[in-house]
Amino acid sequence: MPDLIHSLLHQDIGHLRIIAELWGLELDSTDSDSARDELSASLLDFNLLADHLASLPPEADSALAALIASNGRIAWATFARQFGDIREMGAGKRDREHPHRNPTSTSEILFYRGILARAFFDTDKGSQEFAYIPDDLLLLLSRTKKNLANFAGLAVNNSVPLGRPASPAEKGKEILADDSILDDATTLLAALRMGRADYQSAPRLVALLISANLISNNTTRAEPVKTFLEASRTDALKMLHDSWLASDTFNELKLMPSIVCEGEWKNSPRDTRNAILGYIQTIPANKWWSVTEFIRAIKQSQPDYQRPAGDYDSWFIKRASDGQYLRGFDSWNEVDGALIRFFINTLHWLGRLDLAVAEGTAEATAFRIGSKVEGRTSDFRLSTFDEKGKIGVASNGKISIPRDAPRVVRYQIARFCAWDERGLDTPLRGYSTTRNEYKYHITAKSLKHAKEQGLKAEQLLSLLVKHTDNKVPPPLVKALKRWDANGTQARMETQTILRVSQPEVLEEARKSKAGKFFGEILSPTAVVVKSGAIQKVMEAMIELGLFADIEE
Repeated sequence: MPDLIHSLLHQDIGHLRIIAELWGLELDSTDSDSARDELSASLLDFNLLADHLASLPPEADSALAALIASNGRIAWATFARQFGDIREMGAGKRDREHPHRNPTSTSEILFYRGILARAFFDTDKGSQEFAYIPDDLLLLLSRTKKNLANFAGLAVNNSVPLGRPASPAEKGKEILADDSILDDATTLLAALRMGRADYQSAPRLVALLISANLISNNTTRAEPVKTFLEASRTDALKMLHDSWLASDTFNELKLMPSIVCEGEWKNSPRDTRNAILGYIQTIPANKWWSVTEFIRAIKQSQPDYQRPAGDYDSWFIKRASDGQYLRGFDSWNEVDGALIRFFINTLHWLGRLDLAVAEGTAEATAFRIGSKVEGRTSDFRLSTFDEKGKIGVASNGKISIPRDAPRVVRYQIARFCAWDERGLDTPLRGYSTTRNEYKYHITAKSLKHAKEQGLKAEQLLSLLVKHTDNKVPPPLVKALKRWDANGTQARMETQTILRVSQPEVLEEARKSKAGKFFGEILSPTAVVVKSGAIQKVMEAMIELGLFADIEE
């Protein structure tokens, strides 16, 4: 950053005299260049600086503490939002109104003392305006205060947790973390492999599996999926967690269901993720923490955790419920605050923390992280079972697969079957009538669909024999073998039948306009009506002098 003399380079003699007045100095110089040199030498006097700092109001101390804690500079939008703006005025108006004698903000207090400057600096996100302390003045400030972390008591301490412990009411009903995301992932991968549309209603899970390299271009990737499904539950969960942690494509902000993001602007999901994780890592292990107070503390101390230079206007974000645009810092709670809540829920979804819901509320009011291992939160409350469960098969083709059966087996069997959707509670987890059991049934249509994907019924039979300890009912074995040999040998249809009272009536109808809508003749008084032709046949029958009645 520029030093003091370069920070004052564009200030006129009037501004330099204001600085001198506030420091109790008299300038001998009459031109700007000489006055700048004279003033800089005085302001960088160690003893004078110490005396001047002691005279500053508490709010100025707070602003300096924030700047020092941020290595001397803060995005101007962020700094001005917290400590106020500087009124824009020309030299004439300034000299008439004397704003330094009646400052309207903390920023003006420091600006007219020459301690605060503002300028544009290049960053990895482009040129951005910052509030800053000139470099040589910042160095002197570090000598003035032995412990910058205690300067004004407000410097950011990355080891101090944000927020507070949860109150008894906030603890409410506990929802312990688990690894059921693995079961949802198995269901989604099978659905996607079968060409089902179910995966479209689970965008967050789809995004996670993309980041884990299990999905690409709306198709599953055979080898990575095989590795994932055959891994232990602990290793599989770690695969998902680690891929999420490093992902640039899993964008929590754009996955939030409460908002709609439009336009070509870009955010940095990985930087945002690291910032929020940093705040969470400071929270004591195994202690319930208030969600609301955690979010409020971030808003107070680190509101721009995801916003480059505190920009709240260039991102086009709408409220999903009514299409209202959410712009400016006033929308922080609905966007940035809501994102922190969504992030906490995502960590719970990944098995990393517990949630609690207070009575009468729908959202989590408290969360709890697990013990720390080597400085990181360990995997928390995972499954206590190995995937050794056996599946159940009935002679009518019904299959029950418990949650503790191998995921790879359920994935394979699901591809041969129709899925029992009774008891559906979410688009994916639902294919189970309970949380711990998934139900399927074998049909001619499902076998035909499997055959189109290159699967054979004998492969399904082999799976069933192996994972039921050879307890597949003989009638089902016979049916599967017949299917492999002959395909469908029986067919059931739903058709519309026209029945008349006498054969002569049917013969007359066949010769009329209605005749082209008839299909197979079933008897002298019954004929199949082609699909979608009921109304046409009824109209033709009226022209024959007959009213036809429809029986439901």
